[in-house]
Amino acid sequence: MAFPTETVYGLGANALDPSAVAKIYIAKGRPAESPLIVHVDSVQMARGLVTEWPERAEQLARRFWPGPLTLVLPKQSQVPDCLTAGLQTVGIRVPKNPIALALIREAGVPIAAPSANRFSELSPTTAAHVRESLGDRVAMVLDGGRAKVGIESTVLSLAGPRATLLRPGMLTKAEIEGVIGSVEVYQSSVADAHPAPGMHRRHYSPRTLLVLVEDGQVPATGRGVYLWIKNSALAARAIRMPDNPRAYAAVLYATLHRADAQNWDWIAVEKPPLGPEWAAIHDRLERAAAR
Repeated sequence: MAFPTETVYGLGANALDPSAVAKIYIAKGRPAESPLIVHVDSVQMARGLVTEWPERAEQLARRFWPGPLTLVLPKQSQVPDCLTAGLQTVGIRVPKNPIALALIREAGVPIAAPSANRFSELSPTTAAHVRESLGDRVAMVLDGGRAKVGIESTVLSLAGPRATLLRPGMLTKAEIEGVIGSVEVYQSSVADAHPAPGMHRRHYSPRTLLVLVEDGQVPATGRGVYLWIKNSALAARAIRMPDNPRAYAAVLYATLHRADAQNWDWIAVEKPPLGPEWAAIHDRLERAAAR
């Protein structure tokens, strides 16, 4: 079933039941080398899934949970290998959404939940987006309104001696370093499994061709929609986006969903400003534009 979180809607199943976890992969068409994040309702539930709970995890959980931070730690044997893509680590977070937390508590089990959409497509920030993408592949959708953060969680590995940022999110590297000190940034390499979800080269993509542009240089052929912050341009339709990164993230996927449904030849997106507070947005747009 699908349910709301503060980041995006998740497609959930009992994280400790391999057959239930398998249904997530089937419904999404998700490759087996992409691990899932487990949603829990408390630090106590999180600690029941891992073999280690270092002081850094306690500090971060105390500061940022519930919230859009996923911690990757060595897993206990009860966590199915199919959930972690065969890795001996598991990503865990406490979502900051009352419906998600109530669901976990009523279920009485941790809930595995990637974004509730077909693999590599736009993530859903409303219940309607879930239905449009998955249709009857999902048994139920809990409608909690629009997701407030708008893009997926920050993923941080604490499984080694150094804290490592695996996926950027709206909780920034600097905010994390303010709690635990220096954080490394993961450098991708060829591997059988990705250490975190959302790390495929092409991801978060609309069906319509998405191109990143600078200085308003939209494609010269075809008709399209242009998302801009500073530089306007001639396009069949232009949408001005917020110049604040958190406000931008909150509306990004919803804006792309609307544009994707309008049968344009292309969606052109002005590259956002540089700066660490925009890192997660750059990550999502660059993967969405990859070919």
